[in-house]
Amino acid sequence: MTAALPHAQPHGAGTRRASVARGYRFELVKLVSQWRIRLLVLACWIAPALFVAAVSQQSTLPVDTLFGRWMHATGWAGPLVMLGFAGAWALPLLTSVVAGDVFAVEDRLGTWRHLLVAVRSPRRIFAAKAFASLTVLLLLVAGLACSSAAGGVMAVGNQPLVGLDGHLLTPADAAVKVLLAWACVLAPTLALAGIGLLGSVALGRSPMGLLLPVLVALAMQLAQMMPLPVAVRLALPSYAFLAWNGLFTGPAQLAPLLIGIGVSLAWAVLATALAYLLFLRRDFTNLSYDGSGRRAVTVGVLPLVGLVAVTVAVLTTSTTATGTSTATGSGIGQEKVQRSVATAFAHLYRMQTDQLHRPAVTEDRLRAAATCNKGSSQVAAQGPGNDWRCVVSWHLPGVQAVGQAIYQLDVTPDGRFMADGDGPKEVNGYFLVRTPEGDAPNPLWQFDGSVELLTTSKG
Repeated sequence: MTAALPHAQPHGAGTRRASVARGYRFELVKLVSQWRIRLLVLACWIAPALFVAAVSQQSTLPVDTLFGRWMHATGWAGPLVMLGFAGAWALPLLTSVVAGDVFAVEDRLGTWRHLLVAVRSPRRIFAAKAFASLTVLLLLVAGLACSSAAGGVMAVGNQPLVGLDGHLLTPADAAVKVLLAWACVLAPTLALAGIGLLGSVALGRSPMGLLLPVLVALAMQLAQMMPLPVAVRLALPSYAFLAWNGLFTGPAQLAPLLIGIGVSLAWAVLATALAYLLFLRRDFTNLSYDGSGRRAVTVGVLPLVGLVAVTVAVLTTSTTATGTSTATGSGIGQEKVQRSVATAFAHLYRMQTDQLHRPAVTEDRLRAAATCNKGSSQVAAQGPGNDWRCVVSWHLPGVQAVGQAIYQLDVTPDGRFMADGDGPKEVNGYFLVRTPEGDAPNPLWQFDGSVELLTTSKG
């Protein structure tokens, strides 16, 4: 039920409903006039550049963060480190401040009746507020991306970037993929924004409406850290905050990324539609409205849980004309790990050969292969864990002996792994290599990689 509008008056400027465009401009001005929004915009356009530039000059790098170990080597690693931080913490907070408060602020100020009289259409009010909050969020995300990229390139330089399978990306390719990675996280950001709109409408002045995107993002982030089946992992929009790393392998691991984007957009549409329906049914004559917890559960939570269930069912049984995508179990198996480790080792071995000014060798002639187990032969070699052990073997042209190197692997539930060299020291031990950009650690000492969680079998 909406508030009663004034009785019909003679046709004139005072009786015309405000258009969505005028309402959008009005709501956008209201948002950017708030000191906290201005502060966020300023911080997003300045702080990432300073952070990336400062970290890139430190002797100790955030090697536990994806691409953190390459921040000394190229300026394109910085925006990817910032992207990992933004997906986990910054973007959920930004959506809470912007989308989670865009309706609740009217409840706190008691201005709904004035707004309804001015705009004369709840539908236009909802559209104007939703588009205004989306505009501000896009501005904030663009600031994070542009600022971190500028800071990295200015501090370190426009150098090639080492991908997650060890191959070198040219500066131009790295720039394009960094831009695509940031563009991909817009989808899960929209999903959180939709949840923010839903919480702001359903919970009114309650602080839970403002905190809802952060709490949902935190819950999904904790779920991604657990050994869940891959179908459940992909059914959560938070996976799109991680799946962008598939752009930095060759060939690119696009299936999980596209699924993550699709799931996130479905969440965004459903959450926004639910917020819209709740907004139209609201009683604006009740000045003490504080939201409805029961309605928030029945109209908000249950449909999103149902969407997760449907997505899991679809992913588990999905088929395509060219093959079958299997989304069962953890998605991390022995064969996948061995293939990923061998591929990354071959690329990085070639990079090390070039840095040490040794005769060039191609990956095909190396014929690198990996044999991996988890814990011991008594334990099934599948699933995440820090007890993976791989023995990589390779052949050098004209050399009869087979080279071997040992790695200890820490494989996370989302498919990322860090390989730590365990001998022989002259191959994958720690030593500095002189490069045109300065001394750098042996590239075969420690490296990151990615295991594609989906298994695709061609027909």
